[in-house]
Amino acid sequence: MQFRCLILFAFLSCQTALYAEELLVAPSPVDNPLKGLVPYADPHRDRFPHSMEFSYLPLSDLMQGMDEFQWDALEKLLNRVASRGNQTVFRVFLEYPDKTEGIPPFLERAGLKVHEYVNTNTAPFPPAKVRTPDYQSPLLCEALVKFIAALGAKYDDDPRIAYIHAGLLGTWGEWHTYPRDDLWASKETQAIVLDAYEKTFRKTPVLLRYPAGKDHWDQADNASRPFGYHDDSFAWATLDTGKKTDNWFFVPALKSAGPAAMTKWKTQPIGGEIRPEVWGKIFDKVVTVKQAQNFKRCIDETHATWLMDSGMFEKKASKDRYDRAIEQVRRMGYDFHVKSATLKAADKLEVRCEVINQGIAPFYRDWNLELGLLDAKGEVLHRCPVAWKLTGLLPGDDKRGWTASLEIPAGVQPQDRFIALRVINPLANGKPLRFANQTQDQHAPGWLTLGKLSQ
Repeated sequence: MQFRCLILFAFLSCQTALYAEELLVAPSPVDNPLKGLVPYADPHRDRFPHSMEFSYLPLSDLMQGMDEFQWDALEKLLNRVASRGNQTVFRVFLEYPDKTEGIPPFLERAGLKVHEYVNTNTAPFPPAKVRTPDYQSPLLCEALVKFIAALGAKYDDDPRIAYIHAGLLGTWGEWHTYPRDDLWASKETQAIVLDAYEKTFRKTPVLLRYPAGKDHWDQADNASRPFGYHDDSFAWATLDTGKKTDNWFFVPALKSAGPAAMTKWKTQPIGGEIRPEVWGKIFDKVVTVKQAQNFKRCIDETHATWLMDSGMFEKKASKDRYDRAIEQVRRMGYDFHVKSATLKAADKLEVRCEVINQGIAPFYRDWNLELGLLDAKGEVLHRCPVAWKLTGLLPGDDKRGWTASLEIPAGVQPQDRFIALRVINPLANGKPLRFANQTQDQHAPGWLTLGKLSQ
């Protein structure tokens, strides 16, 4: 596809290629946006590179009546995270062990039944009291539909948000009430929630805890729905062990849900949380926790883009652990390398690029790209939008070719002028998406230098 725009510089009178060569590869940053390790909100800044932060929010903080919403808690979270150039992942919950908030009081006043008991499924933390609402209640279902509609109307495609966990149902919003399976939401209730998310959220990715096909015993069918997944026991209950007792593990669940779930990563993001028992430890040369699973194999089989992990953020890691984490985390998600760039000119300047995805997953957001005319000091003299796309470029795909034709009027001399490429993060101060190229940031932060106008 060609995209015509105006760029203000004069050009030498040659009719041949100005610049045509392979661009050298280099490691991309670990804190590229929308991928990598994710700490809980407000982390220590010197622990590990990151571009996102996670937080839970109780529904009771956001919903005060059937049509009454209060967004202050979410707004404060989003603005706080965005002030650091990061984007937010969040989950809204109704029940959380050892917390009394979650269920909006107006629902209990209206007669919503609530079960209180000690939840023993809290390892590695002590058992704690939990309050589980009646998920079959029509009153609760109505409230959840109204909340999701209001949330989507206000926040779908908000640049401060990276991903949203579906949440709302189950302990921690994880879509189970184990070991009290008798209190779990029916498939009908689950479908109501899934329908509401699917209707409302068109751009911001929504992630579900469990892959499920039509025959799943307690999860509503979601394999063909436009949602991603999050494995909240990553590198602990991820890989297929072949044991029937482990059929709830993430990869076996994907297989059981069918081909649509197995290939979901091609269009929807896979995230999750490294299991608390192996926080940080999973990056050690020798992982001493018996049940830990190989991290590299886990990300390769799931095509995970991002993972929560408190272990690399609670305290400074040893150099060996840190270096191994950098190496492994860099492989997660997308990793774009511009292999070559060609500048040709006559009465126009034609810019051609070839890009590949070296990562293990695609890029899921349709962010705009632009070309820029830079001087040797990195000042951007002119910007030009291009109709180029990063979405849909899968690992292993053939290189994708981009071409843009730029008008060349008289104006600026070409000496010491450079053509560069930038991906526009819609979060104004968000971390730039950087390519795996040696000329990334060569002349200006966030810009990939493609070539010099005069050689």
